[in-house]
Amino acid sequence: MDWQPDWGLRARMFVTMFLLFALYIVFAGVLTAYLTGGANLLVFGMIFGGFSLGQYYFSDTLTLKSMGAKTVSAEEYPQLHSSVERLSQQADLPKPKVAVVDSKVPNAFATGRNQKNAAVAVTTGLMRTLNQEELDGVIAHELAHVKNRDMMVMTIASLLSTIAFMIVRWGAFFGGGRSKNQGGIMVAILVSLVVWIISYLLIRALSRYREFAADRGAAAITGRPSALASALMKISGEVDKVPDSDLREEAEMNAFFIIPIKSGIVGKLFSTHPSTERRVEQLRDLEREMEGF
Repeated sequence: MDWQPDWGLRARMFVTMFLLFALYIVFAGVLTAYLTGGANLLVFGMIFGGFSLGQYYFSDTLTLKSMGAKTVSAEEYPQLHSSVERLSQQADLPKPKVAVVDSKVPNAFATGRNQKNAAVAVTTGLMRTLNQEELDGVIAHELAHVKNRDMMVMTIASLLSTIAFMIVRWGAFFGGGRSKNQGGIMVAILVSLVVWIISYLLIRALSRYREFAADRGAAAITGRPSALASALMKISGEVDKVPDSDLREEAEMNAFFIIPIKSGIVGKLFSTHPSTERRVEQLRDLEREMEGF
């Protein structure tokens, strides 16, 4: 189902990505100007950046393993496979790998470097919590992430931020001693710190905008925004009931989930996801928009 583009959302994503690009241009210029004599520090950052790209290339396998997700066959979960296949066809996507996480936390995530190397995973808690229509809405949301190439976008957006963070973290070690360019190295470390802080905030804003885009994509795939809205409210309510010990085990993977695990005021302020209330409100607006056609 088609819908009118959300130009406000597109504009916010464009501005955020433009600011990131401009920030990284400045960052690259500072490194070029001030890291003469700090080659070890720069090389280390570049090596770590290459390692991050390697993680991205094998993201489907690494993420599934880190989450304890098991790839399942159609014989093991026929209804789940049927839903993923049907929704993939509606989204004009190759069918991704299907995985299940044995967890009480009701959630789902997608991973993979491109549309042909993707995986969608759901938890056993999610399948127990939602009805079929709601589960379809969640799966469609994850497929929208695959369709929008969000894994690639966020990896590229965060690459230089990661390098900046590693320069700050290891700057004292590599920049110490009797370097002839000690002052330049210290300037580069300070600028790297500023770049990392600003990019940290911009990347999380970009992530929240792309969650809204995935919600709209799910509505287009299923034609039922209300199903995803209902699922989000159920998931949010069930997550609040999960023991803190179970939540802590999965807190490091927040960015992959359809609803992140809450971690207090700071966690909400720097969240990778918009609030459930805002997402449900926009889905309801989209439902009314679709009913008008």
